[in-house]
Amino acid sequence: MTGKSHDVDVIVAGGGMVGAATACLLLRCGFAVAVVEARQPPRFDPEGEPGMRVSAISPGSARVLDQAGAWREIEKRRSCPYRRMHVEEAGHPDGLDFESVSFGLERLGTIVENDLVQSALWSVLENHPLVDVLCPATIQSFHEIKEGIEVALSDGRRLRARLLVAAEGATSPLRRQLGIRQDVWEYNQQGIVCVVTTDPPNPGVAWQRFLPGGPLAFLPLADGRSSMVWTRPADEAEPLLSLPDDPFLDVLSEAAEGGVGKPVAVGPRAGFPLAMRLSECYSSGRVALLGDAAHVVHPLAGQGVNLGLADAAALVETLLSARHAGAEGNVPEQLTKWQRWRRSESQVMAGGTHAIRALFTPSALSGIRAFGLRQVGKSWLARDFFIRQAAGLGRNAPRMARGDSLKALLRLRA
Repeated sequence: MTGKSHDVDVIVAGGGMVGAATACLLLRCGFAVAVVEARQPPRFDPEGEPGMRVSAISPGSARVLDQAGAWREIEKRRSCPYRRMHVEEAGHPDGLDFESVSFGLERLGTIVENDLVQSALWSVLENHPLVDVLCPATIQSFHEIKEGIEVALSDGRRLRARLLVAAEGATSPLRRQLGIRQDVWEYNQQGIVCVVTTDPPNPGVAWQRFLPGGPLAFLPLADGRSSMVWTRPADEAEPLLSLPDDPFLDVLSEAAEGGVGKPVAVGPRAGFPLAMRLSECYSSGRVALLGDAAHVVHPLAGQGVNLGLADAAALVETLLSARHAGAEGNVPEQLTKWQRWRRSESQVMAGGTHAIRALFTPSALSGIRAFGLRQVGKSWLARDFFIRQAAGLGRNAPRMARGDSLKALLRLRA
């Protein structure tokens, strides 16, 4: 709990999925938290149309969200578990299948709308006595004080804490104020997203085909429709976004070649530029960068939000370990330890995705890619490693993701 010289223990800048999850986990461990968010998120409407932005929540991330107090609400509203994933190369439809039962998993993942994840987490925040939700507000400046950090808000208020968490997304103002450099790879690609109706409906399969120019994915939604993510070169994406629905469906049908079903209807479309960003460090003094503020990876493997939720779980685990060791006040040292852990993990994921993207983009390598998929299919060790990492259950995953409850972590000994 906070000392007399601090208003709260932790200030979290950003109330998106990662920031809100971090705040919820900290609250449930007894930390006093202030969440600073610029915009009030909209209330999720379970009767409305599915949102265009969804996430493939891994089993490890689902456990983290459960410990944050949000997963039951998510499952009760609208989500779609998938137990089979099919990956293929265009022209080689046999592809590669992953079945959850083969790996001792109840599911490979769950497709959830981003707005629902955020809404469920905010429901926890709004009903917890240890949190101050300051919205709308932003952090204008900050500086370190004795055994803490002080921030000045856009509304004139000042707050003091032991730790400041920057989780305000890829354009993080706090990261820029800290002067933390990023390595950036612009892919000259856009991700086109929309909701697609197929005939027959998607049977609950996460399906992905590698095409010249980028992959096409159909992710299952609860009502049998699919959330489509299609990576295209930037100069091809704009014409596709501007096509009327029927011509777009014709182009999509040709690319999908049946897939999970023939596309027969499409909702509104949007595009977003693709890039990879890796910060040179994830902490500075008493400030920690989480989620997209620290790293942005290509959506090829669907790991963006999962990496951010693992950041949050690892930070809480590190803080609790320090508390039990009697070193709660030495925040910079704790963040250095946490940073080494999380930066190595995100570098592996980002580098692997970057390499796969490079391999699967040129059409000249089609035969090599098909051969590679067949070899992975024959190797149980390769398949198991791939699934464990994608499921958030690798050996370096936070203990929360691997099944430990917060109650167990609260008894943790360093």
